[in-house]
Amino acid sequence: MFHPFTGSTGHVPAVRSHDFESAFAAARHAAQTAVAEATATPERLPEWNLADLYSGMDSPALAADLERTDAECKAFEETYKGKLADMVAASGAGAALAAAVQRYEALDDLIGRIASYGSLIYAGDTSDPARAKFYGDIQERLTDASTHLLFFTLELNRLEDRALESAMADPALGYYRPWIEDLRKDKPYQLDDKIEQLFHEKSSPSRSAWSRLFDETISSLRFTVDGQELAIEPTLNLMQDPKEEVRRTAGLALADTFGKNLRLFTLITNTLAKDKEISDRWRGFPDVASARHLSNRVEQEVVDAMVQAIREAYPRLSHRYYALKARWFGKERLEFWDRNAPLPKVESRDIGWGEARETVLSAYGAFSPRMADIARTFFDKSWIDAPVRPGKSPGAFAHPTVPSAHPYVLLNYQGKPRDVMTLAHELGHGVHQVLAARQGALMAPTPLTLAETASVFGEMLTFRRLLNAAESPRARRIMLAQKVEDMINTVVRQTAFYTFERHVHTERRQGELTADKIGDIWMNVQSESLGPAIHLGAGYETFWTYIPHFIHSPFYVYAYAFGDCLVNSLYAVYEHAADGFAERYLDMLAAGGTKHHSELLAPFGLDARDPAFWQTGLSLIDGMITELEGMEG
Repeated sequence: MFHPFTGSTGHVPAVRSHDFESAFAAARHAAQTAVAEATATPERLPEWNLADLYSGMDSPALAADLERTDAECKAFEETYKGKLADMVAASGAGAALAAAVQRYEALDDLIGRIASYGSLIYAGDTSDPARAKFYGDIQERLTDASTHLLFFTLELNRLEDRALESAMADPALGYYRPWIEDLRKDKPYQLDDKIEQLFHEKSSPSRSAWSRLFDETISSLRFTVDGQELAIEPTLNLMQDPKEEVRRTAGLALADTFGKNLRLFTLITNTLAKDKEISDRWRGFPDVASARHLSNRVEQEVVDAMVQAIREAYPRLSHRYYALKARWFGKERLEFWDRNAPLPKVESRDIGWGEARETVLSAYGAFSPRMADIARTFFDKSWIDAPVRPGKSPGAFAHPTVPSAHPYVLLNYQGKPRDVMTLAHELGHGVHQVLAARQGALMAPTPLTLAETASVFGEMLTFRRLLNAAESPRARRIMLAQKVEDMINTVVRQTAFYTFERHVHTERRQGELTADKIGDIWMNVQSESLGPAIHLGAGYETFWTYIPHFIHSPFYVYAYAFGDCLVNSLYAVYEHAADGFAERYLDMLAAGGTKHHSELLAPFGLDARDPAFWQTGLSLIDGMITELEGMEG
């Protein structure tokens, strides 16, 4: 359901660059020969089947569920509003309150099912007016219905600690302790019921509407490349083309179109930043990112320590690597369109869907057969939508839907090695979501920081399997370089994105920002993070415009860096103590949102509150760069 503090209403498409160009040309895994035969002819990429949710936008079951949602939300309000304090003071309080929470959870699952279907239908083609209307109508209908549920968590938080603790002695209510304790953390920032209702009802025609405008604008943009009009996904894909002129043309085409739409993106950014400032001010959040930290159940000092460690590491990570890459290209500096270029004199090939499938499943299976079995279900039961289509949401995501259903994965698969890594990433999310579903609608959702751990770990498993299959030092060098680039895109770039957001939201509090001002902030932050070996030429100042996380989920991005550093530390534990690790890891995922990150990491001997923790993750990247420098020449 809608989180009042973060404004999160649905999926957040991933925009990370999984830059593994040419890795597969150098690595040969065991199943490659059989897969090559199976993929000798062009493959039809899978499209998802949403019938497990509803059979169509005009489904009678959907219409019935919408009617049931309206009726049951109103009935819930009539039954419980204003009565929780008396209920908790009476005998049998635990059982009575547990029954109310169970009923609330069932409604949460029902609302989530409808909302998920609307979101996925829309993501399939955001340019279709019928789908856009359907999505908007669903949002409005659910916002109206769920208004009748707002009182419940507000009243729960007004209960006396002692009375609530006594009620939780009953096992039926005690089962929900993790959810209730998390809910109590929101208590200092919740407002009067009427104000909460106003914020809730305005979410659809305000923040959600601006987010929808962003999505539809991005999907409708066209970029002129050598006389062709391309959508954003294929244009971004050209930035990894082996030919420099193709990359340059694509980079300039992106800059040109972003520049022509700069006024709209600037307005959207200013409006949503002001909307957030108003909400934060009313709730009393002390920092621009406090709401995100609260929803992630992570302490600000932990995030601050991570960001500080990464920024201090820029010179020995990104600056150092890009200087090395520039030397490989025989240049003093790389242009921004060359940053993710495949290495020179390296063959590149397209990777068929069958090979991508077997690559990821074999990597998952070597770690845990159970993990591979869960991932295989996504392929076997049409839970993946892979083709690039006009109007389709860009990027990639894994949508958890609800525990009574199952997740779905969206990709824009174009046969590049980075697309295979994206598949491994999103299936990591999917496996996590399947395992956590047993916790129920209220406790299955996982904070973003730990949610990204599962996805990045899936990538790491796939990378390590390919690296172990490398046939020569040259092949190892290629793979290490591409993994370093991927980790820089995850750790350094996402930290820079977080820093950019902090500057934008902080300065917006002093007044509206011009496009030039936002561009200046962007260029300063990118220059700091990428270093002197990357030339950020004219046009790059507009590249902040297309990052959807800035719009949909402010300050989401640091979760990627958190997850990557955490995975590096986890993998080090795995390498030194493999026995029983997979079981502990899957148990961690299955916990969903029932435990704090400190509890989840304790079985692995890790503590994110320890400043040394972040250095462990960064040292792995540092070590890979050192190995690459030793291979130079």
